[in-house]
Formats: sequence, C-alpha cells, structure tokens
Amino acid sequence: MRNAFSNALVNAAKSDQRVVLLTGDHGYSLFDEFRKVCPDQYINAGVAEQNMVGVAAGLAKAGFKPFVYGLSAFVPIRVLEQIKLDICYEQLPVILIGDGAGVVYSSLGSSHQSTEDIAALRAIPHIAILSPADSYEMTQCMNLALQSNQPVYLRIGKADLAPIHDSLIDFQLGELCQVKQGTSKICLIATGSMVKTAMSVSEKLGNVEVWSAPCIKPINTEQVISIAQRHELIVVLEEHSVYGGLGSAIAEITSEYSPIRVRRIGIQDRFSKFCGSYQYLMEEHNLNLESVLLQIKA
Repeated sequence: MRNAFSNALVNAAKSDQRVVLLTGDHGYSLFDEFRKVCPDQYINAGVAEQNMVGVAAGLAKAGFKPFVYGLSAFVPIRVLEQIKLDICYEQLPVILIGDGAGVVYSSLGSSHQSTEDIAALRAIPHIAILSPADSYEMTQCMNLALQSNQPVYLRIGKADLAPIHDSLIDFQLGELCQVKQGTSKICLIATGSMVKTAMSVSEKLGNVEVWSAPCIKPINTEQVISIAQRHELIVVLEEHSVYGGLGSAIAEITSEYSPIRVRRIGIQDRFSKFCGSYQYLMEEHNLNLESVLLQIKA
C-alpha cells in the first residue's frame, strides 16, 4: 500500500510541477524515487511540523498542490490547530498524509501510536478523510485527493496486509465498497487494516456481507441507510478509538434515519499498556480475529 502511494505521488509530480512534497524528517526510503525524479519538488521541513503545515498553506495559496507527510501521531495530531486555521478555514487544497495510523508503531509506545486522528479531524469543516484498505483503494484515494479542491487527510495504516480487491476499484468520494455479498442479518463495515479482519470474520461466520469504507468523511448516507434497512445488526471494525471514528459515523446516520443496532469494535478509552509487536498490540486491544469473533458472538 505504501508503494502504491509512492508510485501515485511520483507520477503526479512528474506530470504536474505544482505537486510539492513536504516531509517532517520522515519517509526517506519511501521517497527515494521521488527525490531522484523530482528533487526540486521535495522539501524536508525538519522536525517542525507546525511550521511545515504553514508552509504548505502558503504554497497552496501560491498555486501549488502540496502533500504534507508525517507519522499520523504528528500529522494530524501535533498540527491540529494549523490544519484547522491555516488550511481548512481557508479551504486550501492541501493533502495531508498520516502514515502508521492506529497501533502500527507498536514498539514505540503511545507517543507514536495514533488512535484518535479520525475523531480529531471529523469535526473540522471542509476536510475529507480517506482510509484505504489495500493498494487498489490507495490508488483510487490518491486519484480522488489529486482531483479535490479541498483539504484531504489520507490515513495509512498497516501496509503489508494482503489485498482486499483483485484489481483497481473505481469509487467516488464518500462511497462505500462492497467486498463480499451475504444473506445473513449481520453486516460488517470496516476501514483500513480491519477490512482484512472483516473478511476473515465473514468466512468464519458464513454468508456475512462485508463493506469497506475508504472514505470516512464525507460518507454516503443513502448507502448506509440502505445497508441498515437490509440487516438487523451492523458491526463496525476500525483500528481507531470507538469514539469519533467510523463506528460513530455509522451510528449517527442510522440513529437519525434508520434505527438499527450498531456494534462498534475498535480501541476502547485507553492507551496501550505495553510495547510489543503489532500483532501483540492488536491482541491487547481485542482487535485480533479471535477477539473480534467473540465480541460479535456475545
């Protein structure tokens, strides 16, 4: 998925000199090709993320198409005020990339984990939030971000999971993508890394419909209502806090337009207790396959 992001960024910069990449002293190997092909469109802003966002806002006002890259614990969390006032208030077409979302940086502790980034941005006007599940969704998310004239936040979670789709998928901003049909009264809606888990859950339970949500904001209300009307329970899976994320968005829509039971499976109201591998942290937060199955069956 990170390679798909890098390839899309390089291709965009080669075809449009207005595309500029700013990084907060991160992503060196990821951007080797970019620096080789488009060195004049690369800015290492150093460990000064707030200033980096301000520079990106200025570049956008001057007609450039800035990409701002950082770990999601820093972009957007460290720079929330600058995103709100410098970018979103001005409705500038700046694309923010938050890499390592969720608990990907498991061994580095809570300072480098980001389980609140969606919640922090959802209430800020004018910004779109994208959360691709695999390289195919990433490619289309990059297309949508490049076409957009508004601020965009693109969330990158665990990058080396198996693909969800078999080929490039065409979806528009806000649309959910059905990845498995089913006849059960239970439906699974997931985003990012948890789509793969949702597929495994569906195989275990049998005939369970699965949807991927590569777009968290905006989200297609009519699609969500249609899903709710055909099921008795929607289970939402996300590598993010249960507060303010995809589960909250689904619950808000259904409670207003089509009441249905919504079970939110995500990270509870706490930080990670210990450091360890990514697999360990997913187990600690009850987001591994066995724990998810137990929560649904309960």
